[in-house]
Amino acid sequence: MPRSTRRTRPASRADARAYFAKAEEFLRAAQDSLELGNRTAATGNAVHAGIAAGDAIAAALVGAISQGEHTDAPAHLDSIGGDGAAAARLLRQLLPLKSQAEYDPRPMPAVAARRAVTAAERLVMPATRVTQVT
Repeated sequence: MPRSTRRTRPASRADARAYFAKAEEFLRAAQDSLELGNRTAATGNAVHAGIAAGDAIAAALVGAISQGEHTDAPAHLDSIGGDGAAAARLLRQLLPLKSQAEYDPRPMPAVAARRAVTAAERLVMPATRVTQVT
């Protein structure tokens, strides 16, 4: 049965900065893993960087993050507009890779890993800007 409403939960400016710190950490791990040739780890960390960056953006801009499935988060970000909508597009690129990176026994293709890290880098950029505003 489809959900009729999007669920969110309150998040403070401090939460936004904490989510951003996680996004940076996951992004560094993704970049380092890619450099080492660890494509699955690079992809998984890129996905987690994107999720945390999306939460940082939502918390900073509207004081609420999506609650529930990760796949619900892009719609919440879309509703914010501007940086949120841009983040939603990138997060939609990353989320389908989550299960493949975490649960699929096949190796992650190099091109997919590079694209995931690039998408995460592009998603963390607006999170940097919106979480630094006091």
